Amino acid sequence: MTSTIQVLEKSVVVFSQNYLPLCRVNIKRAIVLLISDRAEPLEFTIDDGWLVHSAKLVLTVPKHIRLKFTGKERMWKVPPVNRREVLRRDHNSCQYCGSNKHLTLDHVIPRSQGGQHTWDNVVIACERCNSRKGDKSLAEAGMQLRKIPKPPIHPTVAFAEKFWTDMQANLE
Repeated sequence: MTSTIQVLEKSVVVFSQNYLPLCRVNIKRAIVLLISDRAEPLEFTIDDGWLVHSAKLVLTVPKHIRLKFTGKERMWKVPPVNRREVLRRDHNSCQYCGSNKHLTLDHVIPRSQGGQHTWDNVVIACERCNSRKGDKSLAEAGMQLRKIPKPPIHPTVAFAEKFWTDMQANLE
């Protein structure tokens, strides 16, 4: 038996009209979208949802809803290459050793060798790894990156990729 508090802590996946997973919203927001007829339930399985009781109404809130309207797509620009954004992308850890202490920016191809200050060339490195690498290329320093640096992607695209990966994992 699920308590009221546990149900209110649940989240619902919101799909666009074109069935693109957009985001997760709390169950209260999902109820508003359903009651105001701005969204419709998507049923993947028979037991897909929660029963919510009010004084005059019993509502089944599904785990997945689809918007009935097309909203104006907000513009999203790739953020500038700066310390805060690179830290976010690299999850606050050195891309050489994984440390999260004394972090600095490092150019994979040093600027002195023609490297640019771009998303593909800037990573987070701890002071120790950055000093060890110095003004050398990865091959010259004998070092290897944990992940290839790349620009951040649109948040909706990132959410959709994660959603479909999770769905596929649940099916296996």
